[in-house]
Amino acid sequence: MTTDFVHLHVASGFSMQYGVSTPATLVDRAAQWGQPALALTDRDGLYGAVRFAQAAQAAGIGAVHGVDLACRPVLLADQRRPSAARRVADGPGGQSGSGGAPRTPVRGGAQVDERLPRVTVLARGSGIGAGRGWARLCRLVTATHLAGERGTPVTSLDLLAEHALDPDTGHTALRVLLGPDSDVGRAVLRRRHGEARARLQAWQAGLPRAAVVLETTWHEGPSGTVGSRSQARALVELADEAGVPVVLTGAVRYADPSGAATADVLDAARRLVALDTRHLDRVTTSGHLASTEQMTALAHRLVGSDRAEQLLADTRRVADDTLQDPRHDLGIGSVQLPEPAVLDLGGVAPGRALAERTRAAVAARYPDRSGDRLRAVHERLDDELAVVADLGYASYFLTVSTVTDLIREMGGRVAARGSGAGSLINYLLGISGVDPIRYDLLMERFCSPLRAALPDIDIDVESDRRTAIYERVLDRFGGERVTCVSMMDTYQVRHAIRDVGAALGLPPTEIDAIAKAFPHIRARDARNAIDELPELRASGLAAPRLATLFELVERLDGLPRHIALHPCGMVLSNSSLLDRTPVEASWLGFPMSHFDKDDVETMGLLKLDVLGIRMQSAMAHAVAEVERVDQVHIDLDDQAQVPLDDEATFRLIRSTHTLGCFQIESPGQRELIGKFGPQRFEDLIIDISLFRPGPVKSDMITPFLRARGGWDQARYLHPSLVPALAETEGVVVFHEQVLQIVSVTAG
Repeated sequence: MTTDFVHLHVASGFSMQYGVSTPATLVDRAAQWGQPALALTDRDGLYGAVRFAQAAQAAGIGAVHGVDLACRPVLLADQRRPSAARRVADGPGGQSGSGGAPRTPVRGGAQVDERLPRVTVLARGSGIGAGRGWARLCRLVTATHLAGERGTPVTSLDLLAEHALDPDTGHTALRVLLGPDSDVGRAVLRRRHGEARARLQAWQAGLPRAAVVLETTWHEGPSGTVGSRSQARALVELADEAGVPVVLTGAVRYADPSGAATADVLDAARRLVALDTRHLDRVTTSGHLASTEQMTALAHRLVGSDRAEQLLADTRRVADDTLQDPRHDLGIGSVQLPEPAVLDLGGVAPGRALAERTRAAVAARYPDRSGDRLRAVHERLDDELAVVADLGYASYFLTVSTVTDLIREMGGRVAARGSGAGSLINYLLGISGVDPIRYDLLMERFCSPLRAALPDIDIDVESDRRTAIYERVLDRFGGERVTCVSMMDTYQVRHAIRDVGAALGLPPTEIDAIAKAFPHIRARDARNAIDELPELRASGLAAPRLATLFELVERLDGLPRHIALHPCGMVLSNSSLLDRTPVEASWLGFPMSHFDKDDVETMGLLKLDVLGIRMQSAMAHAVAEVERVDQVHIDLDDQAQVPLDDEATFRLIRSTHTLGCFQIESPGQRELIGKFGPQRFEDLIIDISLFRPGPVKSDMITPFLRARGGWDQARYLHPSLVPALAETEGVVVFHEQVLQIVSVTAG
């Protein structure tokens, strides 16, 4: 007797405006039921796959990865030119509505959601006889997104057939579940069993034998609806007749039945229609992640005891065949960097190439160093190279160096920011223009053997040339190795109010007024804000008639709403990049990974933040104008031409007339520099570091200013801390100071 059940068709909140629960919540519920594994098959993408894999690994259960895709119906021999009547019959949900005429809602409905048939595709695991399932799944999702209009991916039998086999081994890499909402399932629902058999035969002819699986779902709804008992039993009978395996799923959208109301709101918001039974995908509260006992009982009630045991065994067999290894398949815990050949190293190993380039640059960067000082530079460099060699990150530095060199070849300005300035390697490669030895910066803040994650280098470029730089990097490394990072736009209170209000049929003017009354806060804090903010209480938002609105608003909190291009993140990897992440086109036309900045770092992919800074553009424009008007070329990075101790510049800064001066132009900054009175370049570094949320909230500015102005004595907890804190009057301002304190006090 089968004792374990595995849900193989599960949507999370990463099914935009469809799923209700987070991947972690679904994993926790499966673990609570004692289920050995769980699948995540989000609609249209793999956006939640990395977080799902991490949650499953933490919970000690297996992970099955898949995707739920809209799919064009297969064309049968007598359907090459379908009639208008046939197109209506195959319309939304397989139901043509009263009188056979499709409804055309004013706001949306069929105009924004065609309700095409859908199939669920599972990646096979890495076992014997299996192909590289995750890789082929990524390639399939990418091809599906790039084949159609952005935002409305639709796959086809041809695309599925193209990606179902692993080209390297010839083994079947994907399993395609033809469920209640597939073209086969819709034919069964309309009681056209001959058509259902013909469609299934077309799928069998187009895909490898091991790829085709039927899926049955019983949501205990009325006859004639998707997931009804008659349809579920007919799908099992069709599978038996055709000799095709069939699995039982729950078509899960939420962890608990209470999530059904939230799903209704999402259906209405997605289709731009008001809440009404004719617009909903569900007819019961089923669709939750049920326990093994519930699913076993359901199977027995559906097809009887003998057939139920085989149905449950087949479900578990498919689950075992599709279990994924997060390290092997997704690459979690590994590092994927561009190949040495792509970096033009001339056959030299990356570690050796990095050492040769940095050592050769010492003389140019430190031309006036004496013997002892030069020896200190080489010792620091040797230490950093040893750390990089130990971590295997030589290709990382060489890749980033290649990008910054590309930008300079374009005549663009580029400067590193953040902790990367603490690396002597970055300074010698030209990635950073800050001398870490002069400013006592430590590499450990940026890259350390104690931290397994890849280091993170952010570079500033001219804002008006950022897209051109993206294009140049894509041309240099190729589309197989470069993509942009995505980010999820999630429901905050204003978006949630607008979508829920429209679903409930509130007047647009009232919805707009309510949404604008709220500050930019989490949706889950809506009712707390009404209780705590006098202006919201006075506006009558606590009225009983709005109780349902705000209850539903809070339910949407944090759910993904749509995917967008990250404003600066790029991923550079080796030729396996598209085997590890699917991509789709952004509105700007750049390839965009389905994973955000945290996910790509988890997968060991090199993320480079290319930030477009308007001040960099202004500086480049000013230099160009000087050269055009006066025929004088100014190199802003040459301290002989632009010294860092120019007194006239510091007089201007101390005057607080710094509007337009990057990082010291806000009202708060102008007040601080007026009190501080910077005298040298190092003072500006302290000023900018002090004006951050941590130091401001901790009131670190006041003791610093009083000590610097001579009104108080600098205070040190111990004499041993004086060398680390003397520059900042005993106040801990820099991360490097924290590391120095730890080193001194803890050895």
